[in-house]
Amino acid sequence: MSTNLTPGAKLRQAVADSKPLQLVGTINAFTAHMAKQSGHKAIYLSGGGVAANSLGMPDLGISTIDDVLTDVRRITDVCDLPLMVDADTGFGGAFNIARTIRSLTKFGAAGCHIEDQVAAKRCGHRPGKEIVSQQEMVDRVKSAVDARTDESFVIMARTDALAVEGMQSAIDRANACLEAGADMIFPEAMNQLEQYAEFRKSVDAPILANITEFGATPLFSTPELAEVGVDIVLYCCGAYRAMNKGAETFYKALINDGHQRNVVEIMQTREELYGYLNYHEYEQKLDALFASQKQSEENE
Repeated sequence: MSTNLTPGAKLRQAVADSKPLQLVGTINAFTAHMAKQSGHKAIYLSGGGVAANSLGMPDLGISTIDDVLTDVRRITDVCDLPLMVDADTGFGGAFNIARTIRSLTKFGAAGCHIEDQVAAKRCGHRPGKEIVSQQEMVDRVKSAVDARTDESFVIMARTDALAVEGMQSAIDRANACLEAGADMIFPEAMNQLEQYAEFRKSVDAPILANITEFGATPLFSTPELAEVGVDIVLYCCGAYRAMNKGAETFYKALINDGHQRNVVEIMQTREELYGYLNYHEYEQKLDALFASQKQSEENE
């Protein structure tokens, strides 16, 4: 992938080059390092992940754009993989959505998805979701598209209509969003491969499947999803769920055992940690600086 491309162009190229693209959740800057060095081509910041991990709060529309931007900047400062960001409902009305798009672009994101839930939203795999009218969702997309300062920045429209109004509504909303200028479509919480195939026949744009654990969608494989025309497979939360379980195991071991000896084997080693951070390269530069200062002092 060319390093001269904008983040949005990198993401579009990754989608075009992959069959399909695996889009992996990175909850912080260090996990972005690990995703890249593991061979992934694009990364993702989950809104629910920001709420849970950065704020310690549920994914119920409580976090703000500034909460998200803090984590976006930290990730894009250290990782040049294209970053897709969960922008929830856009964080407000038309002017707020415009600010969201401009801010995400400024902070180095490759694109974002905006959904059609009401402002008091909830996780897309929870019951009781409510969605705005199709026209209001179209207006959200138009606000996002009009606010772009970089035409390559990806505007993805997410619809939660399947669980609320059924497949035809999801298809109608997707196509209306495409007419309004959306680049890609995210149909949330499908539960059958055949649903993706049906959606693909009626929607002429890259589509995303959210394969999140413990949700409404079974854990379909990448090859299975490729066969039904899915272009992007999102693994939004799996990494941080694994990390959190590991931390919980460590904390409980200290209480129960009085030491961490029984859980050392599940830990990343010091050298593995240093490897992802290029720690020794930094240390060598520091050693060289100290040596130079010492030599200067001796020559005085």
